[in-house]
Amino acid sequence: MDFPGFDARTDAEALRKAMKGLGTDEEAVLKILTSRSNAQRQQIASAFKTLFGRDLVDDLKSELTGKFETLMVALMRPARLFDAHELKHALKGAGTNEKVLTEILASRTTAELRNIKQVYLEEYESNLEDHITGDTTGYYQRMLVVLVQANRDPDGRIDEGLVEQDAQVLFKAGELKWGTDEEKFITILGTRSICHLRKVFDRYMTISGFQIEETIDRETSGDLEKLLLAIVKCVRSVPAYFAESLFYAMKGAGTDDDTLIRIMVSRSEIDLLDIRREFRKNFAKSLHHMIQKDTSGDFRKALLLLCGGDDE
Repeated sequence: MDFPGFDARTDAEALRKAMKGLGTDEEAVLKILTSRSNAQRQQIASAFKTLFGRDLVDDLKSELTGKFETLMVALMRPARLFDAHELKHALKGAGTNEKVLTEILASRTTAELRNIKQVYLEEYESNLEDHITGDTTGYYQRMLVVLVQANRDPDGRIDEGLVEQDAQVLFKAGELKWGTDEEKFITILGTRSICHLRKVFDRYMTISGFQIEETIDRETSGDLEKLLLAIVKCVRSVPAYFAESLFYAMKGAGTDDDTLIRIMVSRSEIDLLDIRREFRKNFAKSLHHMIQKDTSGDFRKALLLLCGGDDE
């Protein structure tokens, strides 16, 4: 959402003034950065470098702290690099952040996945798939690899015969068999078109009397279960999936700030309005209200501005 009457130089000057000298005017920083589009923020960074010979992101890192700093720096990351950067970070060093891998790879479109692979290769001179296979194991790894292939069928004419066949295969692989036939789930969930899968899930319910989520829940566990459920939820509705992820990031004791930041930043120019709508519908409160209740300080102010209106 481009800011009308945008002037990169004016914004760059205002940001420099806000961070120069003793004490930082955090409010000025957050107001500018949350109300500009990602493309405009890149122009501000470029103007900042031209005018002051300084790197805006470096200045933000040295002047801000904590979650607020993390959020502002995330907003400054060029949109096309965002997912690749998050994945690289999730795969880096000791311990893999499966939550990030699951969320990004289950929810992105085929075109987005192809772009992520390309950017990953350019930025890190390595293959995303190689990093995934090096860092994950078992059926979880197999499912991720299928998603990364980005070979999902495009939405088109529905073949009712194949819908029936896939639903039966999933039923036999899940409900009817001791030990789930994970391979079948992986192939069908990873390669069929979105509109085909929606029909398959409906048919599955008719055949088995269960939602496919219930079967996955019963028959699988751990990271594989989380990934399969994320794929099913994203097939049903990507905004509903993110609404639920945001809800659970804030529900209960302690907030999962990383997830909150990642989703709010990465979806802010894609489907945040839809996410807000789903949030209101499914959790009987607004996203705005929950952020208000669950966060504080400049971090809260910035998130609320990113969120936009209150849907109470």
